[in-house]
Amino acid sequence: METLKASEKGLSEEEAKRRLAEYGYNELKERKRRTALHMFLEEFKDIFILLLIAATVFSVIIGYYELMHKPERGFLETYADAITIGIIVLLVAVAGFIQEYRAEKAIEALKKLAAPKARVLRDGKETMIFAREVVPGDLLLVESGDTVTADARIIESVELKTDEAILTGESTPVEKNLATLKPETPAADRKNMLLMATHTIYGRGKAVVVSTGMNTEFGKIAELVQTAEEEETPLKRKLDSFAKKIAKVVVAVCVIIFALEAFKVATRGFLELERFIQAFMSSIALAISAVPEGLPAVVTITLALGAREFAKRNAIIRRLSSAESLGATTVICSDKTGTLTKGEMTVRRIHVNHKVVEVTGVGYEPKGEFHQNNSLIDPQNDQDLLLLLRIGALCNNAQLNKNEKGSWAIIGDPTEGALIVTAVKAGFEKEELEKSYPRIGEVPFTSERKRMTTVHSTPEGEHVAYMKGAPEIVLERCSFILEKGEEKKLTKVKRKKILEINEKFASEALRVLAMAYRKLPETLSEFDEKTVEDGLIFVGLQGMIDPPREEAIKANQTCQKAGIKTIMITGDHKLTAMAVAKEIGILKEGSLVLTGTEFDKMSDEEFGKIVENVAVYARVSPEHKLRIVKALKAKGEIVAMTGDGVNDAPAVKSADIGVAMGISGTDVTREASDLVLTDDNFATIVKAVEQGRVSYDNIRKYARFLISCNFDELLVIGTFAILGGIFGSQLFPLPLLPSMILWINLVTDGAPAVSLATDPPDEDVMTRQPRKPHEGILHGMGAFIIVSFLLQAIGTILVFSLEYYVWPAHGFGTQETLAKARTTAFVQAAFFELFVVWNCRSETRSVWRMGRDSFKNKFFVVAEIISITATLGICCIPTTAKMFGLVPLTLTDLIYVLAVASWGLFVLPELFMRRKIWRWE
Repeated sequence: METLKASEKGLSEEEAKRRLAEYGYNELKERKRRTALHMFLEEFKDIFILLLIAATVFSVIIGYYELMHKPERGFLETYADAITIGIIVLLVAVAGFIQEYRAEKAIEALKKLAAPKARVLRDGKETMIFAREVVPGDLLLVESGDTVTADARIIESVELKTDEAILTGESTPVEKNLATLKPETPAADRKNMLLMATHTIYGRGKAVVVSTGMNTEFGKIAELVQTAEEEETPLKRKLDSFAKKIAKVVVAVCVIIFALEAFKVATRGFLELERFIQAFMSSIALAISAVPEGLPAVVTITLALGAREFAKRNAIIRRLSSAESLGATTVICSDKTGTLTKGEMTVRRIHVNHKVVEVTGVGYEPKGEFHQNNSLIDPQNDQDLLLLLRIGALCNNAQLNKNEKGSWAIIGDPTEGALIVTAVKAGFEKEELEKSYPRIGEVPFTSERKRMTTVHSTPEGEHVAYMKGAPEIVLERCSFILEKGEEKKLTKVKRKKILEINEKFASEALRVLAMAYRKLPETLSEFDEKTVEDGLIFVGLQGMIDPPREEAIKANQTCQKAGIKTIMITGDHKLTAMAVAKEIGILKEGSLVLTGTEFDKMSDEEFGKIVENVAVYARVSPEHKLRIVKALKAKGEIVAMTGDGVNDAPAVKSADIGVAMGISGTDVTREASDLVLTDDNFATIVKAVEQGRVSYDNIRKYARFLISCNFDELLVIGTFAILGGIFGSQLFPLPLLPSMILWINLVTDGAPAVSLATDPPDEDVMTRQPRKPHEGILHGMGAFIIVSFLLQAIGTILVFSLEYYVWPAHGFGTQETLAKARTTAFVQAAFFELFVVWNCRSETRSVWRMGRDSFKNKFFVVAEIISITATLGICCIPTTAKMFGLVPLTLTDLIYVLAVASWGLFVLPELFMRRKIWRWE
């Protein structure tokens, strides 16, 4: 402490800022990330892009050769294809870079949202700060479930044990002490030290920080830690594989098309090298258009954008893979206290001396009265009641403080906070009590023990043990009862009466704790479970109300409509759990309630038979939670499990969606989780499930659009390549040039498609059943996709044939006629996609039924306007028209071409949407 110039009150805020500037942030050096330039250059590693660049270079060389021999052609006419494709290749690379960059930045933002925090003593007050702001000299406060955020020397320990497996590989808990050790003692043997990244699994302690960041033991191995690659989501891996399979088919078709075109050129003795290059470019352009390479990247962007929406709704996604799983959730197993209920405990009833005392007041405001038989009483006149309240206040690790807003708040467990508030209402002050009855020992609370005991020195110089816990557990440890200041034998009749009152309180949705005490021999120096937790004197009960959250009731109703089952899991009494579950709507006729004792008597086989009928679990331990998760998953359910304590971590990690509490949860549980609730609210889980469904729906929209519009050009070009190979290229020329194909791919598969990632939820998002876990992303889309690209291909061939064969504007087979035919084919193909995308935004409603909802996504509307304007613009502007091989269209031409393209807006809904709507309704 002297070396680090630290005090028992901790550092001042000014000194902490000075040391932060001196020592730097308490963080590890991350592995070097890709720069923006590196990410952009990586876009050019794509094999198709490289082939197009190669083709463009060859085109320039051939153009230069031709320009030397035919100078009358002009620069633009000679290099039009090369310039156009060069620009489009650059635009494709930029678009790909933007997608990658956005995804990377979104993931980085996600990590910042989940940044760990530390509890320190500053200016004599406990405060929560970001772990990266911890500095040498800070007093670090830890308790069971905390992650140690820096290397620190222990100065206070109460049964403190840590898990240091991350550093030593040993899973055995390490008992900590205050002993002085030699400087050369190995890290694994430093029992007086807390080490960064290890976990506190039992007890509590205080330590002064000695090292931060890269100077910690963990920091020394940071290079090894930072080598792990970013995790890919399962959906992204599936789509990546899907895209590669399609690529193989597409490349094979493109090779055939190129071979046919090359054969035609070869039969002429390779005199038309320009056409050879054009055939090569067409094949590559088709491959780029047809292969859905952007699909995996869009998955990352959509899930990352969804994660940002989660954060706005008080839910932090720790892994992107969880965002896709959330939407498939079928069961939510939720803790009761603080999640389904408000977590603002208020003591309502006290049982002491065979009488019931009513307590008034709301929340944590320490104002209220004590009533007995409807009459106001002064608690200072009842020594048994005062003892009960004193036990509740001293056998307690919470604190009651005023927050920045001036309202009263609890630091620590809400249940313990309620006991302090009640004691203050009776005239006690916790700080004064702690001075008069200093704590000299503690046997901490655990979910298995269901009790806590503290040992104190009294003003008279004696030692006394105070215990609080579950009534039936505390009664097991009691041999006597306090009656009007006298210790009397605790008979079976009296035990039965106490348990009856406990059940009566519990049936009224009160959470009940029992209080007991025992005077200890002055010679006793070791305070543990065996020496202090036996032969106690029972004092009384405190029953506290924790009302259900109104939003939890509504959220549970939403779950029922969405086909999601809610299960309550609590350590409270069975009757308390049932009362709260009925009020929320979880417990219904025919549902089962199972206690931990009943659970233990069941085999896995027996439990498996009833698990789907159980709605409430009472008096259960964290080990039971793990068994519940496994049984539900064995039934094919997608399970979300909440947890807060250190022992909840295995169940949270085992669940499909592990949900940790951001306020009351421990660091260990948060690290094991997929989703962290910053408000500890059940309704937030339901909102997260909804957002998970929205994200998955938007990925399906993108996939539906991309796949349905990716093969039409392939079908069109393939058809004409085959026919041209048989009957000649003048009779069957290619309807679309490479630059046209790339433009359609870039513009119509670009902005409108990506904007689908920001689409708002469909009206039925939380009224339909969860999707099946192994259901493919394209499930139910096959017919739509096939008919869509067939309609588009037919439309493209139709308008091309009308212009080229039926009413050729400048005579059959002329370049002018071919240019106009290609222009109509291009406009039709582009606008079909720009129209059909509107009907890819809902599987149950056509664009006409969506009405105004169609325009809610402003990004999509703007993207459509830009794409339409750009497509018409390149046709009308002479320079771009010449570069793309296009000609201006008359109003009549435009009307009939758009009429054919509008099949995507009118015909598809008639074929699919209406039938699907009828089936849905």
